[in-house]
Amino acid sequence: MDLSGIYPALTTPFAPDGSVSIADVKHNIERYNHTDLAGYVVLGSTGENVLLSRSEMDAILAAVKEVAGKGKRLIAGTGAESTAETIDRTKRAAELGYHFALVKTPYYYKPMYTAESYVHHYRRVADASPIPVLLYSVPVFTGVSLEARDIAVLSEHPNIVGIKDSSTHVQRIAEMVSVAPASFQILTGGAAVVVPSMTVGARGAILALASALPEKCVALFDLVRRGHAEQARELQNILLKASKVIVSEAGIAGVKFVMDRRGYRGGLPRLPLLPASEASKQRILEFLAALEPAVARV
Repeated sequence: MDLSGIYPALTTPFAPDGSVSIADVKHNIERYNHTDLAGYVVLGSTGENVLLSRSEMDAILAAVKEVAGKGKRLIAGTGAESTAETIDRTKRAAELGYHFALVKTPYYYKPMYTAESYVHHYRRVADASPIPVLLYSVPVFTGVSLEARDIAVLSEHPNIVGIKDSSTHVQRIAEMVSVAPASFQILTGGAAVVVPSMTVGARGAILALASALPEKCVALFDLVRRGHAEQARELQNILLKASKVIVSEAGIAGVKFVMDRRGYRGGLPRLPLLPASEASKQRILEFLAALEPAVARV
């Protein structure tokens, strides 16, 4: 299955009492269904997956599957610290009808992990998984990077079909492209580097920013795909600023704040994550107003 396109790293909305709001999950997906997003990534880092219980994860996966539009590709974040738990979560996602499993690197015992540790982990997961596996390298949160040499080895497994690389280093994307087979699909996790990443061979992106500004992110992908280099460069510069103000500086709380402004159900993050500060909200609002008045209002 071709993974080309833009995928939002979905947020998890919480009710006022702190529980997961399944109604708001469905509301968001029903709105996203009217965009040209290629599909949905559920229970990724932006979804606050490490702050959720297993029962909450299952409920969210089921809700997204229930209302996702026809043809939307569904990717479930199933990575856990243990190989056994990762396999269990991956099998559950497959049972619920997901097309791919996104498996982050274990990191808690990283002083003791080696490249061999990760190769064994991912091979065991891929052997047991009923659905294709995407590697997930997100060093900003885990402190662990999958290197090109690891990708070269793991890409040989028939059930490991790609990677989400959130390093935002275009050189790393190029190195992965050079060592992996052409069938191995690379998605960037950085909204600031979509254009250069696709230029060197990435198929698209999984973006937190696409949960807040899906239309803009999809428009950027389309401009690159159609070869409109100058327009793509201009929009990339805008989204670079958007990513800095909304995602890098304000985090998940910033993404959720913009979603609330635009008719989605963002809400508050779960403790110990804190809401966006008033100063952060003001910077975001000023940016949105300059970006496009309609975006700030809708």
